[in-house]
Amino acid sequence: MAKRYFDLFEDVYIPNRWALGNPLDEGNQELRTWLFERGEPAHLEGLIRIPLYAPGSALDFSFVSGATIPVVHARVAAVFAKLAPGDVQLIPVEVSGQSEPYVLLNITRVVKCIDDEASDEVRYVTPEHGLPDQLGGYRSVIGMRIDPTKVGDAQVFRTWGWKVAIIVSEAIKEALEELGATGSKFKEVTGPSTISADERTRNRKIRELLETAATARETAWRTLGSLDKDVFMPIAMSGSWPGQRQLWSVIRRESGRTLLVTHGLSDPFIERLEPSVGFGLELALEVDAAVKDISKGWPLMLLDRVADEVAEHEHVRESVKAGLFSMEVSGKGMPKSLVTEEGRVAVLLGVESRTLPSHFSAPYGEVKLVTVKALLPSELAYLLEHGAEGQSELARRFVESGEEHLSRLRRKPVA
Repeated sequence: MAKRYFDLFEDVYIPNRWALGNPLDEGNQELRTWLFERGEPAHLEGLIRIPLYAPGSALDFSFVSGATIPVVHARVAAVFAKLAPGDVQLIPVEVSGQSEPYVLLNITRVVKCIDDEASDEVRYVTPEHGLPDQLGGYRSVIGMRIDPTKVGDAQVFRTWGWKVAIIVSEAIKEALEELGATGSKFKEVTGPSTISADERTRNRKIRELLETAATARETAWRTLGSLDKDVFMPIAMSGSWPGQRQLWSVIRRESGRTLLVTHGLSDPFIERLEPSVGFGLELALEVDAAVKDISKGWPLMLLDRVADEVAEHEHVRESVKAGLFSMEVSGKGMPKSLVTEEGRVAVLLGVESRTLPSHFSAPYGEVKLVTVKALLPSELAYLLEHGAEGQSELARRFVESGEEHLSRLRRKPVA
């Protein structure tokens, strides 16, 4: 009987689950996550601490923020120590707020076994991508299938050329399921493809549409500053976005400013399988600081909440496209200077900017770039009193102040 292997990943849909931050050393400095994703032992000194990115119910199996680096309860680590002692490095860690023992699971085995023909779709890194150290590796692997005859005696390993994947044997899968380990999920990567030829063709068309749209946006973003390589995605995806993927990009601007933009509101509607600019807009929020980790800051939290309102409500989108528009969102976890007595934060959308374009061109049409300006509580009170005229007057005063669309926590209110 052919051996079976499974992709091991975290279940991000568990209600009220915690989310882990990046590993920190004894000096409270972030460790380079690539140390634990290259499939080699890591040489470290001192205790490693894992902070919480978002508090919630503790899990036996979790990834750290933005990387496929498992942090597991000691009882899960014991499974790997017993069944795959030569494939892992078990690094004790301290998880914030936890008295229970946890371990960072560093997979030290890499196996070249991806079956390109059986997988739904694979794409390779070429010289045009400007990644010489990754040349010949995989740019993406969709619907992975591996050749079990090439695995040998490995029980857990990363796949050569696509090291974000963690593959485990059926024995490890069954042991973790018998243990009742929370947070882990499995998807088989052996056997025939799970999709038909028609589905494969449709999925390829979807990916081509989305990639074309994303490439056009990235070209536009690079005209505004230095584009971060990483694209952020949330813990839980949103089906309300046109491409059913919720993404953000970060642009480093002059004078140490950071521009955060939505990266998918102008995706084509994938259900229609035809070119379009989706909602026809993207949102932009700029702050006057060089934010090191945007995933942990209030700008992403605020833009996320505003984007949800835009994506979920057609009347909001139409109002935003028509001109200035104000709204309130939850102030939970936001800086106190922005939060009203009712626990809300207000924003003004569509303030014109001298340094950002109002539109940019994409292969499927024009996309409107809508600025998001965080308002102070007194400015919201002014809006509520003066209505549409108040919006225009506030926008005029912001332009007069020289800050226009810029969101700052420490500034004098203009109303």
